[in-house]
Amino acid sequence: MKTPFHEKHILLGVTGSIAAYKAADLASKLAQAEAAVDVILTPAAVQFVAPLTFQSVTGRHCYTDADLWGTEGHVQHIGLARQADLLVIAPASANTLARLAHGLADNLLTVTALAARCELLVAPAMDGGMYAHPATQGNLGILKERGVTVVGPAEGHLASGLTGIGRMVDTGELMGQIRLLLARGGPLFGKKIVVTAGGTQEPIDPVRAVTNRSSGKQGFALAQAALDMGAEVTLIAGVSSLPAPVGAERLDVRTAEQMLNAVLARVSGADALVMAAAVADFRPTHPAEYKIKKENGIPEIRLERTPDILARVAAERTRGPRLVIGFAAESQDLLVNARSKLEAKKLDMIVANDISAADAGFAVDTNRVTFLFADGRVIELPLMTKLEVAYAVMDEVARRLTAGKP
Repeated sequence: MKTPFHEKHILLGVTGSIAAYKAADLASKLAQAEAAVDVILTPAAVQFVAPLTFQSVTGRHCYTDADLWGTEGHVQHIGLARQADLLVIAPASANTLARLAHGLADNLLTVTALAARCELLVAPAMDGGMYAHPATQGNLGILKERGVTVVGPAEGHLASGLTGIGRMVDTGELMGQIRLLLARGGPLFGKKIVVTAGGTQEPIDPVRAVTNRSSGKQGFALAQAALDMGAEVTLIAGVSSLPAPVGAERLDVRTAEQMLNAVLARVSGADALVMAAAVADFRPTHPAEYKIKKENGIPEIRLERTPDILARVAAERTRGPRLVIGFAAESQDLLVNARSKLEAKKLDMIVANDISAADAGFAVDTNRVTFLFADGRVIELPLMTKLEVAYAVMDEVARRLTAGKP
């Protein structure tokens, strides 16, 4: 499994802002993700953070204007620019944004930016008044028109002591946006994938519900894997506290009925539906309007079936996705039950996992699954992380969609 960061050459420009300390964390995270990270500090940035900081976290030389006028000064910026798969400037000060917008090249970072032919991402960071100034807004408008990706800034406490819009976004958001840019052109580029994740809750009364132990980890990993392969992803999330992968459109639902409606609204025109949500099979027939009081004795709760989402999708397949993949979480007769579900729901593929295993299923970070296909094939996978499982699933999605037949 290789993420979009793997062996990609990222050029990180750091400008004069107190947010430069966040850039050190970003450089560290990029290096940990197996990217090759070269850092360029502007003269103002050196006043905030030392080159040694970045050399320590990237294991590579950190460039300053002294390198521009070194023994290879006339080509240093060209070499850096040509190697880069992506140029990220974070933080990007108002001064540097103005230079980028108007093509000024008076330091190593801006001359390299002018020479670069890769995509450019900037993360503005400055005081709120500077960000709101018409000149800054005009410069950002010019950059956006040129196709530059602008991330942030965020609202919050600023170095001036004021509160407003001007903070550089957090490292996690930047990593997600960089990941998206690096994933462009992947095997699922241009494909629309709908993923469901997490458990549902069926109300008993206003404070109690019938639910399950699903954390949503496998479904959220599937959404991330699809994004990493370049897909446009809609994540329909049941009850889960997990953050959605950056770039996914997240729709939150609570009940099986709500998930059914969300799925049917989104699968029309989709290339694939991957149904990893743990949807409740039963719900109370008549949820109580008010909290059931224990003083009134043990209540009798009658249950009814929830709507069968995959059956509905199968019934409307002519308007639905080209490829439908289900999940079967079983505690006994794994392959028999999974095969039965595969055939009954008219699925193209089903992912079966034994939730009775301590290292697979709900709440843990690993899974051991078996792929069953409509043509009778079976692929048993070893113990993997849930992201590795997600990559394996999306590899199948990409292969089948690329082949032109589910």
